[in-house]
Amino acid sequence: MLLGEQELDVRVEFRSFGFQESDDAAVPVPFPDESSWGVFLQGHLRRFDVFSAGHTHTAAVKARVWDGAPNAEDGEWDEQGEIDFESVSGEVAVWGSGRSEDRIRLGRGGMWRVRVRCAGRAEVACITRDEGTAYGVERYVIDFWPEAG
Repeated sequence: MLLGEQELDVRVEFRSFGFQESDDAAVPVPFPDESSWGVFLQGHLRRFDVFSAGHTHTAAVKARVWDGAPNAEDGEWDEQGEIDFESVSGEVAVWGSGRSEDRIRLGRGGMWRVRVRCAGRAEVACITRDEGTAYGVERYVIDFWPEAG
């Protein structure tokens, strides 16, 4: 069952943005330290990073929190991946060109599974290369659900 959904505008810089435990003191390596160039979805302790196809732009992100693993959805996705994520506070900070005021509310701390899917990559790459910036061209759906156990 879907517990919550948020629409976020995430400012991407240098082709990356990240999500990390909202309590910065609980994150040993904060965003963007140790990010790897070209890796679509990369995990760190209490943090995960996403590599964008566009250099500098605003990505549209839909974050959803589920009570269990969501069903697979049909659709055309350019990239997708899954990763484990630990939250101690139950809130996830959004990082792009600095920490956003937006936070994803998970409802509780613990271990989570995260699925990240993206569309609009080729288009945002062209726009950011030829025109400069883009808004909402690259679109993400990020699903969080508690890990069983």
